[in-house]
Amino acid sequence: MFRNLHKEFFPIPEFISSHSFGLDISEESIKFTELKITRHGIRLGRYGEREVPTGVIESGKIKNLKKMEEILTSLRKEEKIKSVRVSLPEEQVYLFKVKLEKEGLEDVREGIELSLEEHIPISAQEAVFDYEILNEDEKSLDIQVAVIPKDIIENYLSVFKNSGITVLFFELEAQALVRAVIKDGDLETYMIVDFGKMRTGISIISQGVLLLTSTTDIGGSTLSKILQDDLKISFEEAEKTKQKYGLGNDFDKKEIFSSVLKGVSLLRDEISKRFLFWHTNKEEGGKEHPPIKKIIICGGDSNLIGFSEYLSSSIKTKVEIANIWINISDTGKYIPEMSSEQSLSYATAVGLALGNFEK
Repeated sequence: MFRNLHKEFFPIPEFISSHSFGLDISEESIKFTELKITRHGIRLGRYGEREVPTGVIESGKIKNLKKMEEILTSLRKEEKIKSVRVSLPEEQVYLFKVKLEKEGLEDVREGIELSLEEHIPISAQEAVFDYEILNEDEKSLDIQVAVIPKDIIENYLSVFKNSGITVLFFELEAQALVRAVIKDGDLETYMIVDFGKMRTGISIISQGVLLLTSTTDIGGSTLSKILQDDLKISFEEAEKTKQKYGLGNDFDKKEIFSSVLKGVSLLRDEISKRFLFWHTNKEEGGKEHPPIKKIIICGGDSNLIGFSEYLSSSIKTKVEIANIWINISDTGKYIPEMSSEQSLSYATAVGLALGNFEK
């Protein structure tokens, strides 16, 4: 979605490049990944991360346009980046379904626009939206709509334009994650948990369509802060302690286990709420949602020792650590030069880059 938002600002090149860059933007960093088409298939090219200073981006909003332009300009010069696919902050995006009756409907976009204010807390004039038709019969259309405030998208467009980088597509983080971690053609129902440093994204996909997405402010830093307070140590020491012990079965470290569990339990509760909501609320027309087959976890803090096992036993469902190369290569023949632990932080960036090679 949001594939058409940039057209009035940036022309789409008339060629398809053999290189594709994905740019995952968050409050604390920009992660980039390059994928290349070779005679052996798609291969990983350059990748890396740039720090975003505190206060430049808050809750998905760019607060310091000049600083953001400086970061992007530096990235363009250092990595020779010309065009990118970019993630949009899910905190600022509204995702909902709407049914439009065909009778009297002359234009789908106009029909959606007339119904926007029934679903979102901003006016149609303040919003930019894209949509995807989910189902269609003789009488109606079932449509998935994604909306973002116009001022948010204009700021993102502005910083890229001023930094000299062409935006090919804007996309929700969760949409990029789906492309990276769900096997192409798999129509089962999954929950994807992106456990990051500052926040966690929770999404549900079914029949190849992203149907629910939300974020919580509980991230890896939440766990480190609890450890810092409980153990009376520095935040840096707390980070190292969290990574070393996690929820491991070290009986000599019961205090560490207890503190980490305290933070993980908060996240578990947020995941459980979405899991329960999905299974107890019905679709329009009274049809039950298909059951979630498994939870797929990614993000830098999904490497936490014991996290997947704890989540699985707590929610009583299968939990699996993501394979972000599932649609790129046969790892029996080609192993990208990135550790599996590190790759979990680059899932969104890889999914974005992979989008250029979709059929």
